[in-house]
Amino acid sequence: MENKPSSDKGRLLVLDGYKGKILIFDTEGNPLGTLVDDCGGTPDGVCVDPENKHIYWTNMGAHWEQKDGYIERINYDGSGRQLIIQKGETTTAKQMQLDLKNRLIYWCDREGMRVMRANLDGTGITTLVISGEGPEHQLDERRHCVGIAIDPEAGYLYWTQKGPPNSGTGRIFRVGIDLPAGEDPANRKDLEILLKDLPEPIDLEINHLTHELYWTDRGDPPKGNTLNRLDMDEWQTEILTGGFDEAIGLAMDIENDRVFVTDLTGSIYRSRLDGTAHTKIYGGQNLGQGFTGIAYVKDGLGR
Repeated sequence: MENKPSSDKGRLLVLDGYKGKILIFDTEGNPLGTLVDDCGGTPDGVCVDPENKHIYWTNMGAHWEQKDGYIERINYDGSGRQLIIQKGETTTAKQMQLDLKNRLIYWCDREGMRVMRANLDGTGITTLVISGEGPEHQLDERRHCVGIAIDPEAGYLYWTQKGPPNSGTGRIFRVGIDLPAGEDPANRKDLEILLKDLPEPIDLEINHLTHELYWTDRGDPPKGNTLNRLDMDEWQTEILTGGFDEAIGLAMDIENDRVFVTDLTGSIYRSRLDGTAHTKIYGGQNLGQGFTGIAYVKDGLGR
């Protein structure tokens, strides 16, 4: 696959979870280089802070049943790499989101069975939700927290618990974005199950302009390997597009009516926000690639 060069200054940051790299693409799917070639472990989620020109990414670590996950940060130009959340402070860090106004990081911890947050500098680590405790619960994939989205203005936090592969037990949850005073994160009274019986929901994003929740599902067709949307005003769900091969990462460019999806075969897809004009813009060139997280950068990478 060979794409035409793009005049668009937007860039895609893509995590290669198999090779432990952060790759840069233009929005037509042309590879532009490698930002980080030695992530170690298994990188999974990536976010950008355009104001400070920082890139944050999560890593599941090398031993998923142990607490050796972590979060790192680097500048747009590849300098200033820092360990933000230290190894041992989370188990298997998955998708993450940034609340830049309040200077907070949110992430899901899969085998840790937690939803967590911290300050952008890694201080003030807080557990907001606990879905299980101990080795027995850790083996129950219905308790694994994976994808996350935040709506600080409305005061909500959303996450997925994917369930075993193709089990039809995946769920999407919601709680208030802050832990109520005096409450236990393992028994929150405000916890809601928004959707259930999903094939295998993974990453989440919110279109705040339309109050719509998007998610990828890596389960089998017809309901899996799809990009999906929930209208949170009308409470209607729809499958927008499919044809992925274990869909994982999700990034939105709302201004230009674009959504980008990655899958574990090392492919990148682009469509409009309604799922039309769906096309694979990268894939099949390099065997052994397995893409996880993806982020859209409007400008500033300088490549």
